[in-house]
Amino acid sequence: MEVAELNIIAIAIAAIAGMALGALWYSPVLFGNAWMAAIGKSQEDLGSPTPAMIGSMGCCLLAAIAMAIVIEGLQVDSLISGVVVGAVCGVGFVATAMLSDSLFCGWGRKLYYIQAGYRVTYMIVMGAIIGAWPT
Repeated sequence: MEVAELNIIAIAIAAIAGMALGALWYSPVLFGNAWMAAIGKSQEDLGSPTPAMIGSMGCCLLAAIAMAIVIEGLQVDSLISGVVVGAVCGVGFVATAMLSDSLFCGWGRKLYYIQAGYRVTYMIVMGAIIGAWPT
């Protein structure tokens, strides 16, 4: 497999979808208020979201590239197979690593479910986009 063979457009769209999902996930429409309560902060305490959003953008891009490498290596070529790969990666790697952190850091269930839920969901979305997109 050549990195040059990866579908750059699918990777970019998957990364943008991950960011868009995060904007919705952490908004008051979904889990924003519960997340702030779980971390014990207010909107004013958080300050400007710009640095965190830039970092998150980079993380989404790296996750999309990694997902594309896994999907290419497994020769996945459908939306459903991409969803399965995303779910396996999200639950098997991301959620389990975050659970270990949560147990040692004492985050509590609510914060763990919000945080891990977002990441598992964006891995599934990224897997679906990259898996369905022809190379």
